[in-house]
Parts: sequence; C-alpha cells; structure tokens
Amino acid sequence: MISSSDFAAPVRFGTGPAHVLVTGGTGFIGRLLIEALQADGHSVSVWTRDATAATQLFGTGVRCVRRLEEIPPAPAVDVIVNLAGAPVIGPRWTTHRRAELLASREGLTQKLVAWIGTRAVKPWLMLSGSAIGYYGVQSQDDTAELTESSPPQNIFMSLLCQRWEAAAHTAARHGVRVACLRFGLVLGHGGALPKLLAPIRLGAGGRLGTGRQCTSWIHVHDIVRGMAHVWRVAAQPDAPLAPQAYNFTAPGHLSQEAFARTAAQVLHRPCWLPTPAWPVRLALGEQADVLLEGQRVVPANLGRTGFRFRFPDALSALQDLC
Repeated sequence: MISSSDFAAPVRFGTGPAHVLVTGGTGFIGRLLIEALQADGHSVSVWTRDATAATQLFGTGVRCVRRLEEIPPAPAVDVIVNLAGAPVIGPRWTTHRRAELLASREGLTQKLVAWIGTRAVKPWLMLSGSAIGYYGVQSQDDTAELTESSPPQNIFMSLLCQRWEAAAHTAARHGVRVACLRFGLVLGHGGALPKLLAPIRLGAGGRLGTGRQCTSWIHVHDIVRGMAHVWRVAAQPDAPLAPQAYNFTAPGHLSQEAFARTAAQVLHRPCWLPTPAWPVRLALGEQADVLLEGQRVVPANLGRTGFRFRFPDALSALQDLC
C-alpha cells in the first residue's frame, strides 16, 4: 500500500545517473519531465527546432540542440524520451495537414532512429509518445474496456498512432528497448485543460454533443511518475525485449458530461449549457471525433506492473489543478 508520503517523495527514474535525450521538451509535459529528471540527478539534452529559446527556458544546465549531430559521442545517450508532435486539434485534417502531423511524429521518430544507428554506443531505452487515438472511435453504447491488446482501426487518428509507434519499434533493431506510451487527455496547467475549463469558468459549461462519450484522461504528474515506472520496469533483467505499449490513462474514466459536472463542482460554477455536435463537426470535420466520440481505455499494463496512481479519479485531479 502506498502512503501520501510516498507520493510526496521525489520521482526516481533509475538506480544511477543517466544521460537522457528528450524531444518535445519545451511542451508542458516535457518541461515537468526535465525538471524531474534533473532533480533525480540525470543530465538532459533536448532536440528542438529553436535551441536558443530552449536554452533561455531551461538554462545552461540542459544541452539544447537543433541538430542531433550536435550531441557529442560522450557522454553517451542512455535513454530517449520522444514526446515531439504537432497538436492534433487545430486546422482541418486536409491532405497537407495530415502530412504535417505524420512528419512531426512518424518522420521525426524515423530521423531519431536513423541517428541511433550512427552512434557507437546506443541508448538502451526509448520511451516514445503515442495516444489513445490508436484505438480509433468506440461506440458510446460500447461498455468494453480497451487494453493495450485491443485492435486499432482504419481511420486517420488511429493510423497516425500506428505509424508513429511502428517508427519507434524500428529502434529495437539497434538493441534499444522500446515502450510506446499511449496518452489519454492530459490534465495539467497547459495542453487542452485550460481550454476545456474556460467555458465552465464563465458559467457556460455543459455537455458536448450527447455528453455520453467516455473521457479517458490522466494527470500530468502521473505521466511523469508513469514514465519513471516504465523506465524501472524496462531495466529489470526479465523485462521483455520486444517493444511494449502502455496506456497512460487513469482508472477513473467517465463520461464527458460527468467530467464537465465534476469540473463545475470544483470551480463552483453551474453546468447547464449544452454544445450541439453539429457546429463542432462543421468547424473541425473528421477531427471532431476526438471530442465527440470517446474511448473507454484502461491502464492494464501499468496496473499489471504495479503502478499506483496519485490521481486515480477526476475529482482529485481537478481539485489539485484548480
């Protein structure tokens, strides 16, 4: 059993200091991860489009590079955390936009793996981002829980994740252990949550579409703790060599309407104004499925390997963040 003092303890990623390369390090997940890595005694390099701005953000204690070739051969990179990717919610998924999303995920990961192949000393682990969009769209009346063994679908949001993960899997050819982390809706002081809370703060919150679509989410601090957990699991002598997948979602999934009502309760606001589905679909096209359709995803592999969530339900997560 884990006590509150265990949750307050610093996050431990491994048994000794390591050199960690992070992509997507300037995002709100990446910033918290880098802070936790440094607190645990690890050295960090960040691959980023704007090395100058990243250096201003992190200070000289983090090596920020625009090109992977700028990372010297020593000290060797031990672990890669691959979080880079253009936001999925945004402009319509036109042919150009789809290509952009694929390039920012599959294409970037392919470059990362090609770089690994040039290194004399290879990293031993890559934690690579993915999303529960891998499972596609689940009917709102379908009560089945989706685990890491559930199949993907032949729609763009799923294909995007499939190709992203497949690119990461190729690192295994270089002897790298690969874990793909399928993120649900990430709750934190960044990302989608501030936008989701904005109408509720204004007293105009309510259900979106039917409100029955399942929301599978995770607190950002449990993401960082989960990454450390997967790192430790992968370091065990009996850990499987084949690429693994982990659903990064809290066990307390709930409907979108229930999520909105929980947020309204925490913020002491009403929750009464529904948003019809049709204007969302008109504005966003196919990507509206991300908001209007849900997935009932469970963290089976995290649970099987002994991970315990600090924020297992939406009420505790939103109370912490709001």
